Parts: sequence; C-alpha cells; structure tokens
Amino acid sequence: MKMHKFLQFLNQQLTHWRRQYKTLRRKGKLMRSPKGKTHRRELLRTMLKNVFLFLSKTNEKSKRRKQERALRSKAKSVNIKSSICTVCLDWAYKQRYSVILAIAVVSLTGIIGHKLYNQTQLKVGHPAPQTITAPYTASIEDRKKTEAERKAVSTSSLQVLMLDAQINEKINDNLQQLLDDGNEIRAVAGAFPFFDPVVLSISTQRYLRSCSESEWQALLSAVENSKNQQQKRIGQTTSAVPNQKRQPRITSKSDSQNLEKTQPVDFSQNTDFTQAVAELESYRLTTPEKSLSLLIAEISQTRQRYIQATAKLLKLETVTSEAVYEESLLLDLSDVEWEKTQMGIHQSLERILTQGIPQGLPKNILQDAVSLQLQTFVPESAETLAKNLLLAVLKPNLQKDEEQTRQNAQKAAAGVPPVMVKVRHGEAIVKKGAQITAWDFEVLEHYHLIRREVKWQELVKLGGAIAIAIGIFVWVERHIDYELRQRDRLLVLLLTLSVPGVIVIGLPYTTWSALGLLLGSFYGPTLGLTVVGLLWPILGISLDISKAALLAGVGGGILGSYIAQRLRSREELALLGVAIALTQGGIYLLVKILIGQVFGSTWYIVFQEAGLFALSGLGWSVIALGLSPYLEKVFDLVTPIRLAELANPNRPLLKRLATETPGTFQHTLLVATLAEAAAKELGCNVELVRAGTLYHDIGKMHDPLGFIENQMGGPNKHDTEIKDPWKSAEIIKKHVTEGLIMARKHLLPTAIQAFIPEHQGTMLIAYFHHQAQQMAQSDPSLTVDDADFRYDGPIPQSRETGIVMLADSCEAALRSLQASAKSVGEKRSVKDVSTEQALAMLNNILRAKWQDNQLVDSGLKREEMSQIAQIFVDVWQQFHHKRIAYPKLKASSTARNL
Repeated sequence: MKMHKFLQFLNQQLTHWRRQYKTLRRKGKLMRSPKGKTHRRELLRTMLKNVFLFLSKTNEKSKRRKQERALRSKAKSVNIKSSICTVCLDWAYKQRYSVILAIAVVSLTGIIGHKLYNQTQLKVGHPAPQTITAPYTASIEDRKKTEAERKAVSTSSLQVLMLDAQINEKINDNLQQLLDDGNEIRAVAGAFPFFDPVVLSISTQRYLRSCSESEWQALLSAVENSKNQQQKRIGQTTSAVPNQKRQPRITSKSDSQNLEKTQPVDFSQNTDFTQAVAELESYRLTTPEKSLSLLIAEISQTRQRYIQATAKLLKLETVTSEAVYEESLLLDLSDVEWEKTQMGIHQSLERILTQGIPQGLPKNILQDAVSLQLQTFVPESAETLAKNLLLAVLKPNLQKDEEQTRQNAQKAAAGVPPVMVKVRHGEAIVKKGAQITAWDFEVLEHYHLIRREVKWQELVKLGGAIAIAIGIFVWVERHIDYELRQRDRLLVLLLTLSVPGVIVIGLPYTTWSALGLLLGSFYGPTLGLTVVGLLWPILGISLDISKAALLAGVGGGILGSYIAQRLRSREELALLGVAIALTQGGIYLLVKILIGQVFGSTWYIVFQEAGLFALSGLGWSVIALGLSPYLEKVFDLVTPIRLAELANPNRPLLKRLATETPGTFQHTLLVATLAEAAAKELGCNVELVRAGTLYHDIGKMHDPLGFIENQMGGPNKHDTEIKDPWKSAEIIKKHVTEGLIMARKHLLPTAIQAFIPEHQGTMLIAYFHHQAQQMAQSDPSLTVDDADFRYDGPIPQSRETGIVMLADSCEAALRSLQASAKSVGEKRSVKDVSTEQALAMLNNILRAKWQDNQLVDSGLKREEMSQIAQIFVDVWQQFHHKRIAYPKLKASSTARNL
C-alpha cells in the first residue's frame, strides 16, 4: 500500500518535471551555459526535496495512525474500567447498608483488637519447641536485675522531710494557752515582790507569802514580844518554841485551821523564820509603829491572794491532768523573771521548731535539746518550769515530702547503671522442652528470634462479639421513631471509634462524655444509651483499662446520652458538661473508696486522678459542643437547639419573608400555630414542625404579588395582567421550586427543605384548573391537562410534613370563613357562629386530602383526621375569641367643637 502511493506520487512528480523540462527547453534555458547548470541543480534539489517531503508525510501519517490506534485501545480500556467502576459503585450504593455494617465490624475489630496483630509465638512459662542458640556474642541488659537494684537504691534513699506549718501553729497555740493560764494564776496572786526588796528581801517576801498560818502567827507573836523585851527577844522566842524543822507550806484554808489546833511549835531553827523576824524588827526600829502595822496588813492580804492562786493552780492541774506548774514554781518567780521566762520559752520553741522534730525521736534526746536551748534564754530558777511547759506542747512537726522524696529516689535509681550480661556465640539460650523464663525471652527478643503472628482466632472471636453488638444496635434502630440515614450510621460509627481510638494511643481519659452528649443530642437517649451500653463490656474485656476509669467514663456517657436531647440551648449543654465532669470524678473516687485505695499512703494520687477524670469529662464535653455545629452541617442533622436557632425570626431569610411578603408571613405564623398544636397533641416533633412551617412558603418571595395574601386588597394580577390560567398556575407552582433554590442557597437542613414541596404534595391548583376548563368549553381548540395544574410533589413523607399540608389548607379555609362572616355583617362572634360550620368545613378538606391520596406516605391515620380538625378549630377559636361589646357613645360638645 505504501509502495503504491509512493509510485503514484513519483509518477506525478515525473509528469511535473517533464512539463517543467519542456518549458525550459522551449525557453532555451537548457543549453550548455553557466546558468544551465544552476537550473539543473535547482531541478535536482526540487526533486530530492519532494521525495523527502513524501517520506516525512508518510512517517507522520503512520505515527498518527499508531497514536489513533493507541488512543482507541486506551479509550476501550478506560470504558471497560469505567464500566467496572460504575457497576461496583452501583452495587455498593444498592448494598450501602450492608457495606456500612461490614465497615463497622472491620474497623471496630481492627482498632479494639490492635494487640492481636503482633503476638509472639513463644511465651514466658511455655516450653521451648527447640534448642535456640545465640547467633553472635552480645551484651544484653538484664532488666529484672537492673530494676531490682534500682528499686533497692530507691527504697534506701533518704527521705526528704518538710515542716508542717499547721502543726507548728497548733504547738504555738497550745503553749500560748498554758502561758495565759499561768498569767491568770499570777494575776490572782498579785505582784511579786509585793514590797520594797531593800526593806524585805525577795526570799523573805516569798516566805512570808507562802508560810503556814502557825508560822505566821508565831512570827507576829515574836515581833510583838520584841516591843517589851528587846534585850531578851531571841532567848524568849527560843525557850517558847522547841526545835523543829521547817514545816511544809500550806496549800489550803483547811490545812491552816488544822495546824491552829495543834500545840505551839518552835520555829527558831528555821532560817527563813529567823530572817523574816529580824527584817521586820529592823523595819520597826527604823520606821514609825504605824508603818509596821500597814506592812503586816499588806502581808496578810498577799497571803490570802496567794492561798487563792494556789487553789486555782491545783484545780488547773486536776483538769489538764498534766502537772506543768507543779511545786508552785510559777508563783515563786518574780514578775521580771516571769517575763524573761515567757520570752525565753518562745525563743527556744521557735528554734526547736525551725530545726524540726522528726517522728520517732527518743524522749531523752528531746529533753536534752530543750534543756540546752533554755540555758541560753531562761533564768536558772525558771528552767524546770520552762522545760515542763515546752515538753508538754512539743510534738513531731516534720512530715515526709512525698514529691521531693520521689524525685530523689528517681535520681538515685537513674544513677544505677544497667546490669549487662554477656551472651557468647553458640551459647544455648533455651533448650528444647525447657520452660522459657523472662530472661530467656529478653535474650530471644534481643536477637530477634521470636516470631510474631496475627491471632486470627482471637480476632474472629472479637469480630463475632462486635457483630452481635452491631446486630443489637440494628434491632434497637428499627424500633425507634428516628429513621437513620447512611450518613447517620457513618457518624455513629466515627463517634464510637473515637473511644477505643483514644485508648489505643495511650490516653486513659477517653471520649465517653463527648460520645454520649453528641449521640444523645443528635439521635435521642435510646440510641446513645445503646451505643454506650454495648461498647462498655467490649472495651472492658478486650483492652487493658482500669475498671475505675471505665466505670467513670461510662457514667459520664450515660448521663450525656440521657439528658442531652431534652436541653434547648447551648448554655444548658455547657451545664450538662459540668454535671458530666462531676459524675466522672465522683464515680472514679467512689470506686477507689470501695476497693480501699483511698485509705493508703497514695490517697493524694487517687484524688488527683479523680480530678483529672473530672477535667477530662469537662474538656471532652467542651470539644463536643464545639464540634456539634460543624457535624450538624456536614451530616445534615437537626437537633432541638438547631431547630430553635432556625426558628429565630431574626434569621435573614425569615426577615426577608416578613419584609417582602408580609401577608405570606402572617399566613405562615398562623399555619405554624395550627401545626404546632396538632403536632404536640399527636406526639410529633414540635420543634421540627415549627421551623419547617416558617420556611415552607419562602418561595413566594420570587413574585409576592402573584399570591392574594400579599395584594393587600389591590388588583389581582392574574385577572388584570396575565389572564391565562396556565401561566398563573405556573407562577403558583414556581413558589415550590424557587423555595427549594433559596433553601439550598441558605444551607437549610434537608429535613426543613422537605416541607417546601411536601406541604403541597401533588395537589391540584383548583382555581386556575377550573378557569382553564371553562375556557376549554368555550374554545374547543384548547385542551386541559391536569398535570399542568398539579404540583410536582412529592406527597408528604412524614407525619410532620403531612400535618403542615393540612394546616396550610385549613388556614386558608378558616380565613375565608372569617371573611364571609364579616361580609354578611354578622354581629355575633366567630366562636358562637362558626364552630360547627368550621369543623364541618375542615373535615371536608381533610377528607378530600385523604381521598386524593396525599397522605398515604405520611404515616398519619384516617382516624386522626377528625382529631386534627378539632385541634385546628380550637386554635382558631382562641385566635378569634369573643370580645366585650362596648356601648356606642355620642360625641360630646367638646368633641364636636374639636
């Protein structure tokens, strides 16, 4: 073929050259001359050029044909592949329910059973199938020994102690209470010294205040006798009083009375008595007699106060059961000494508490430390008293600093080098039949001699359990009022996967609260509780998770599932998040209390974990609230909160409807009131009916004057301008298609969009259909097709849209009934006049809708028609209730003047 074309082309070229040759010869240009050679060269060049062009064109054509054939074959393969893909997609779409269930089983099994993919064939405690030797020499860490050494170092590390401020404060309060008691007792005893120490020494004053009554009487007698016999005072006193040691000090009035009844005693051997008598006699000689009497009277008063203070001191020791102020040391100190003692006690206590008192400190060491401190700050005579006071209040004030001790233990453990064991080449790691120990397993792991496998049997069991759980979910789904779409099932699967997914990545604070809150809000409590209840045992058996953590999460999920759909605002959902947080933390703490972990040394860790679980519940609830609007948009969901937001009259579309079509807006509000009342009575979704009704006639904004309610009594454009029932019907029908366009433009949910076409169904536009029939009767060339005057549908597919269809039709009838009543000038109220008439009219309308098969797919029952009609009439009567007939008053003269 190619050769034939080449010869044909060559023949044409030869013919062309022959003609050119004859022409050149005729012109004489082929003679032997210099130009002749040039022409021959040009002729030869032309011939070669044409041959080359032919060959190149031939190659290009062949290449083009090859490319065309390649494209055809490629197109065929693409067509084949596209047809295969189309068939697969068509099959997947038809079997989408089964596909999603299969995806659910596989994905849940894959995530929950992730540990079953990489299981070792050899296990600790099992016999070795064969003798395994080391392939090469290596140093391997013995983790068990390393851990034991580090644990030993960690346990033996020194504890870090910290001062307990509360104990210090309590010790200071107790000491101050004891000192206040001492001050109160000394206040009863009075100031000491009570007289000038130059006249009476402090030791004499102490004796005079505390001596027995017999000693005091003997002392007074000695001073009185010295007045008359100054020379013989000492001798007479000696002969009158026999030798006797100093008597013990009295402690009460009864003792003094008993001593008075005894025989006189000789006190001359008592140095305190002798010194006191001498000092009093000396004072008598140097001062008037009256001064001595005053001094004796003052001493007597001081003695009485001292007796009262001693009695109070005895009573205090009896009540406190601690003899802190024993042996009257408190009263023997002077006021200056007592002040120094108190200050020294406070200083000593501060230093001792600053140094700290550990638990288990021996008592003798504490006593020695107190004595050493008091030597510096307290007078020597008060050391015993101060020591008793401090020992009575001092307690261990050092407690273990758990965090710092743990850090020190970790540092000490980290400093321990790992224990390395050298395994030589060819050395037997484990012999055949011997049990594999933990060390053998580590060595085999180091050499990568342990094969891993997928536990298919366990995966199949887990998949079976999950399939059973999904079967239960499907059964529950088919018995609830809410009908799930494929996208809803996909969302439920994604939310369910979030719980084990978070656990798999190692976070114990999983998404139970978000799962319950979102499922309960989107699909109701039944579905949410089902998912949480089915997921609970599967995770508890399959995953290594704390039972307390699992119960806490499940509790939060159950609470969220049960309450979420009852709430009507984001604020209430936020409060629900707080309740979920408290529930999770409380359940975790309660479980730990029941198992007794709270009462151990790690109680603070339990409270910390409970707080973290509470915070995790709140955090996941906040995340769920943030994701909720996006999930509603992506998965086309309607929740009570979103429906309430869509029903807000400040929404742009509703504001336009009220502004551009005020009559339609008023009609919409009345239809919404009628439909709401019926939906509430019949147990339907009231929020959905309310929101759907508000948007069902938004398409009338495309031509407001095309609908009579917006003409405000003006001329009807259908009678004045259009005058064509076919065009008028097209305008009326267009409010459905235009409404759908507006709804999609403003991203209204599909459930709301369904009200726009379904509230009209496939009803006949009767008014213009009747006009067309009349025109066809007068003009036989015209034919009336009912399809031109019927809406495109679909008919109502739910009880909610069916109720709105009935409310829309009945509202127009009730409005016309009200208008007719006014037109005939009836004076009675609509309630009195039209109740039976309105009910009969509405029953006829509903019967016509039922007979026109507009409600066959809605789920409404025939017996509910009369109930709906009665509800509509009741609501209409409430709107047009009877009013008081005010009397007509004649205009006053003032009004006439105005």
